[in-house]
Amino acid sequence: MIPKEITIADLNALNKNTMMEHIGIEFTAVGHDFVEAKMPVDHRTHQPYGLLHGGASVVLAETLGSVAAHLAVTGQQKLTVGLEVNANHLKGIKKGFVFGKAQPLHVGRSTHVWEITITDEHQNKVCVSRITMAVIDKKG
Repeated sequence: MIPKEITIADLNALNKNTMMEHIGIEFTAVGHDFVEAKMPVDHRTHQPYGLLHGGASVVLAETLGSVAAHLAVTGQQKLTVGLEVNANHLKGIKKGFVFGKAQPLHVGRSTHVWEITITDEHQNKVCVSRITMAVIDKKG
C-alpha cells in the first residue's frame, strides 16, 4: 500500500515552512500500512492551562492520516483530500512528547478511512482520531 521507497527524510522534507515545522512535528517511522510521528508538548502546543491543546492533537492526527492516504495512492494519478476528522481526547499531558500512528481502517477506490492513535511517552492513550479522505483524480 505505502511505497517501500518512501523514507523518513522524504516525509520530514514535507514539513518545511508549514504548521508541522512550526509546532515541531517529526515523522519517525513509515511502513507498508502505517505512518508514525512525534510532537513536542511545550509552549507551541499548550492551551492556556498548560495542557496539550486538543487542536494540536488534531493537527498531528490530520497530518498523519493525510500523509498516509497520499502515500497510499502514489503513482495512481490520484489525490486525497480531507472530508472529515474527529478526535476524542482521553488524557491530559503537560510536557514531553506525544506519538501518533496512522493505520488504515478502509482503503477504497473513492474513500479512505484512517485511524490515528496518539500516546504519551508511557504508551498511555492521549487521543484517538479518525480521518476520512476522498480519493479524486489528479487534474493536469
